[in-house]
Amino acid sequence: MVNKLFFGDNLDMLRENIDDQSVDLVYLDPPFNSRVNYNQLFKEPTGAPSEAQVQIFQDTWGWGQSAESAFDDVMRQGGDVSVLLRAMRSALGQNSMMAYLAMMAVRLIELHRVLKPTGSLYLHCDPTASHYLKLLLDNVFGGENFLNEIVWKRTSAHSAARRWADLHDTILYYSKGPEYTWNRIVTPYDASYVARFKNVDSNGRRWSDDNLTAPGTRRGFSGSEWHGFNPTEKGNHWKISNSAIEAIAGEEAVATLNTLEKLDLLHSNGMIYWPLGGGFPRFKRVLGDGLPLQDLILDIPPLNSQASERLGYPTQKPSALLSRLVRASSNQGQVVLDPFCGCGTTIEAAETLGRQWIGIDVAHYAVSLIEARLNANHPRATYSIDGRPTTIDGAHELARRDKHQFQMWAAWRLGAQSYRETKKGPDRGIDGRIQYKNGIYGWGQIIISVKGGDHVGVSAVRDLRGVIEREKAEMGVMVTLAEPTRQMVNEAVSAGFVSQSAHGRKPRLQIVTAEEIINGQMPDFPPLPEPMPIRQRAKKHKKSDQIEMLLPIGEGIPVKLRKNEVLDPRYLDLVG
Repeated sequence: MVNKLFFGDNLDMLRENIDDQSVDLVYLDPPFNSRVNYNQLFKEPTGAPSEAQVQIFQDTWGWGQSAESAFDDVMRQGGDVSVLLRAMRSALGQNSMMAYLAMMAVRLIELHRVLKPTGSLYLHCDPTASHYLKLLLDNVFGGENFLNEIVWKRTSAHSAARRWADLHDTILYYSKGPEYTWNRIVTPYDASYVARFKNVDSNGRRWSDDNLTAPGTRRGFSGSEWHGFNPTEKGNHWKISNSAIEAIAGEEAVATLNTLEKLDLLHSNGMIYWPLGGGFPRFKRVLGDGLPLQDLILDIPPLNSQASERLGYPTQKPSALLSRLVRASSNQGQVVLDPFCGCGTTIEAAETLGRQWIGIDVAHYAVSLIEARLNANHPRATYSIDGRPTTIDGAHELARRDKHQFQMWAAWRLGAQSYRETKKGPDRGIDGRIQYKNGIYGWGQIIISVKGGDHVGVSAVRDLRGVIEREKAEMGVMVTLAEPTRQMVNEAVSAGFVSQSAHGRKPRLQIVTAEEIINGQMPDFPPLPEPMPIRQRAKKHKKSDQIEMLLPIGEGIPVKLRKNEVLDPRYLDLVG
């Protein structure tokens, strides 16, 4: 069983954990900022360069060490991709767009490696960068393996100043080779189209009559007389539906039968309509089972505030869209990979449709959200999660790689969880909150502060004491990567005990190390509430309910929820 979630940089995870030619289908929706002015993409960001994998959900890409390393990796591999990327850098310079392309190029090479010869890839992007990405894909996969540019209408109609309003995303579809998995999928016909098929034959099939001829004379069989009717006399020739022939006798018959033989085949299968009065015979076009997939997707709306599956995740795509792609390009038991899996829509689609799956994400809150989503909607799903620190060395590595994700992980280990990404920047001394029932005193609050540096002093403990006072919280916990100093421990002890506690004497401020958390040595907490599972709305609320409101949890401290937002499983909100 594959079914794995990886927490970490997808480039590292691909190289270290996924074998050559082991994946049947790749879908990726890499983040990029499509709502900025196009020209701004070619300007250096102000201040220190932002690394793509560190600030991935702020959609900010800057030319830094990660981009330079990615570019160097592509150059070392050589080939057509390196030539193209070098030309792009010469033309674009070192800016956010070029950083994005370098990061994507090295990942597309790895994704091509892990795909089976019968595999395919869908890359979801927007018109801001789709033309550059298509050049990269042509060089990685080969232009001959480009199959479609799929257009998905991602938003409703709106106005735009001095330009056409942008309504669509682009999905670039490539196969690894000529023999790729493809399943015929149909969508319902429009009612107006169905209404054209007014006749019903003895087999219950709806049909309408259509031309068997087309303008222009031809020599040979297509211009010959058949059943006493000569199309040449009317300046026409016979025109046969190859799809009808293929449906009756197979694809080979289209190439081997001549026009008159095809007409005989249609006639013997009841596909010719003979008008009363002796008019020219016509083709009986039978209403099919649906419209084969088109490269323009208009029937799957984006997720709006009313959508029952909405999780509040910024880049969440509709389940129907991912299910369609997975159904079309994979079979049951095959492996689907999403290297930017976000809130897990691809993962859930694969699980629902009986596929195996691999998801990778650099944000810990995304991995936690997918875990909760699967547990709620697919409680029998079996999978593993790799990349979360299970040793102190792993904790040090995560802190070195990304202190923000280290903070998210440490707060999560204490019982705090959030299913919303938070912006980096000043955190006002708070990396997490936990609400707990405090008996007759209502709801209590625990403030979490995480320090991932090697050198933390007593001033950080004093700062946390100040935050506890400011927030009127009952307790505070500081998580440190390094061992706390004696002065830090003394300062924490001097904070005393919770003044109003329904759970006995509890320290007001505690310090716990990452190693202690990993070893199961938790702070002296009051009983915490059980995690709330993610629940998608079973019914629509009235319009009057769709406002931002303060919703009390139980009785006591209200928690601010956006419309349709899912409650945190431990009634808290991480900020950082």
